[in-house]
Amino acid sequence: MSPHLSRRSLLALTAAAPLAAAASSPAVADTRTVIGGDLLARPGAQARGTSALPARLTAQAWLLADWESGEVLAAYRAHERLAPASTLKMLFADTVLAKFPRTDRHTVTAADLADIPEGSSLVGIQPGTTYTVEQLWQGVFLRSGNDAVHVLAAMNGGIAKTVAEMQARAADLQALDTDVVSPDGYDHPGQVSSAYDLTLFARHGLKNADFRGYCGTRTADFPAGGKKTFQIQNTDRLLTGSWGLKTYDGMIGVKNGYTSHAGNTFTGAAVRGGRTLLVTVMHPAAGANAVYEESAALLDWGFAQGGAARAVGVLVDPLSEGGARAAGPAGQRATGTGGPTGASVAADAGPSAGRLLEGAGLTAALLVGGAWALRRRARARRAATAAAGTARGGLGRPAGPGALGRPADPEGRAPAAQEPDTRGRHRR
Repeated sequence: MSPHLSRRSLLALTAAAPLAAAASSPAVADTRTVIGGDLLARPGAQARGTSALPARLTAQAWLLADWESGEVLAAYRAHERLAPASTLKMLFADTVLAKFPRTDRHTVTAADLADIPEGSSLVGIQPGTTYTVEQLWQGVFLRSGNDAVHVLAAMNGGIAKTVAEMQARAADLQALDTDVVSPDGYDHPGQVSSAYDLTLFARHGLKNADFRGYCGTRTADFPAGGKKTFQIQNTDRLLTGSWGLKTYDGMIGVKNGYTSHAGNTFTGAAVRGGRTLLVTVMHPAAGANAVYEESAALLDWGFAQGGAARAVGVLVDPLSEGGARAAGPAGQRATGTGGPTGASVAADAGPSAGRLLEGAGLTAALLVGGAWALRRRARARRAATAAAGTARGGLGRPAGPGALGRPADPEGRAPAAQEPDTRGRHRR
């Protein structure tokens, strides 16, 4: 049984409802129908373009979509549930970002920084130092600082409350492949998402000017105590052109990640000729630059198609913004298999409506009943961790805080030789 709030069990969730224990290995989405379209569950890569997909795609899952229309232009194992690493911070930002004005100030306490997983990437937050909300979000987006995430979560009422709100937000976005265990994306048993869901998070987040601004910020000055500051840089290599890669023309964000379990993950957005495309790549076979190279190749393919590519699916809209509740033929499952290099060209008509979202009281159940159970689970996870040691769109260029004009990097434990961070550890 899953420790994460299953779609059926949510209907019966109460404040004292215990949550069952879960399989820790990545699994295919187990809901009854395929949200975004039946083609997204077919074996092999799905595409209807005028030219063949890039030849060397090694990722376990990927998706390319149009930000404005939501059309999925190509996908491979779109609903495969995999460890998301710090790309999950997009959901954290989409859940918490609007709650605190950028100019608000917060003096960090030791309690705010408690329970940060060992090996986390850190921006370098110090107890007793006062930070603006803007600076904390720069720490999240540029350096994928788990310390900044934990401080913002503490300001939001704590980790358990934040996790419950993130899960409720995922449900509203109809991101049903996602189970949230921690707000920072650190490896935890059962913490999973999918290329489809991560693209949903980016598509919705980019509607927010602050979200766009933060993920497109290249550098920022960060408090170092007293009147001192140090510079932090964005770790998105397609945004900054680092580690042997060139900047990707038109790149505007969004978030990358890395952990020892997830490997490299990346969700990016780029605009050319007035069109904005979104790409998500999860778990390429090998190489620190592979996640960026495969993302760039998919974006190149998508822009080259112009209007010739026909949709193989759709990114659904949030329920709270008038999106239709996903529904589709019972029994259909997202069981994408087959190698990405042996792409099958989809021949069916457009996408079906998608997977069924069960339970009108989903959000309320999460917020009322989730916090108690999540606190209980958090204690168990901390003990286990200690033992194991483990967006054609009108976006244009980003406008927001910091040195804007281009997009962002990965999250999780990265070797120091790959992503040096003089202020802390190396999990992004």
